[in-house]
Amino acid sequence: MALITIDQEKCVKDGICAAECPGLIINFKNGTPEVVKGAEHFCINCGHCVAVCPTGALSHKNLSPEECMEIKREFLPNPEQMELFLRYRRSIRSYKKKQIPKELLEQVIAIASHAPSGHNRQPVQWHVIYEREEITKLCGHVIDWMKWMIKEKPEMAKPMELELVVTGYEAGNDILTRGTPHLILAHGNRNDFSSESAATIALTWLELALPSFGLGGCWCGYFNAAAMFWSPLQKALGLPKNHLSYGTMMVGYPKYQYHRIPPRNKPVITGL
Repeated sequence: MALITIDQEKCVKDGICAAECPGLIINFKNGTPEVVKGAEHFCINCGHCVAVCPTGALSHKNLSPEECMEIKREFLPNPEQMELFLRYRRSIRSYKKKQIPKELLEQVIAIASHAPSGHNRQPVQWHVIYEREEITKLCGHVIDWMKWMIKEKPEMAKPMELELVVTGYEAGNDILTRGTPHLILAHGNRNDFSSESAATIALTWLELALPSFGLGGCWCGYFNAAAMFWSPLQKALGLPKNHLSYGTMMVGYPKYQYHRIPPRNKPVITGL
């Protein structure tokens, strides 16, 4: 099957597919779209060509117009709604003792998986720690890492306030995971240059998507720091070989609702 096929009856020869192709593999010099020689080596399977064609004339061997979600522009937020949507986000640290249905977690993760990645590499994989008992067990490894840091790397442990965290945790105050019912890790191959940034972006999309489903999240920095550097925790997590967790998020049903949006510092902008 050809990399790209064009339905000549639907094609209006507007050249948009060629103009939008990031790999420049569609030629429009002769007034009709043509795929350049060796296109397979430069195509990143982003789907731009299929998505941008107004008549649905173009199909990629891995993607047809019929497989794409239709864009309903009436659903898109206006600037005021977008501002509220983004500023409404809060870091949720108090959760109901209620599990999220697995299919709902899968749905939200699927949305977050549409986050952009360099060259459309899509290197992010997801690991869900679903049971609270397992989270508590893994937290033991995090505390072990903290104690090691306090003893061996005190200059790093002090600004992170690890001694305070350990003392509080052992006294019954779960500062590590805040009693969250679930943890979601975004991980990727450490040898892939795009893994870390892609995981960060994907987790951001996950956090932004959660409130629409009545859920909330918070970045779990202490846990993820241990997941990146403490081999006993890495072994317990059982991620694929050469994979690192580049972000961990607490996820659950918020125990409380927020009613106001606090302001933030005025942005520092140069060049305008």
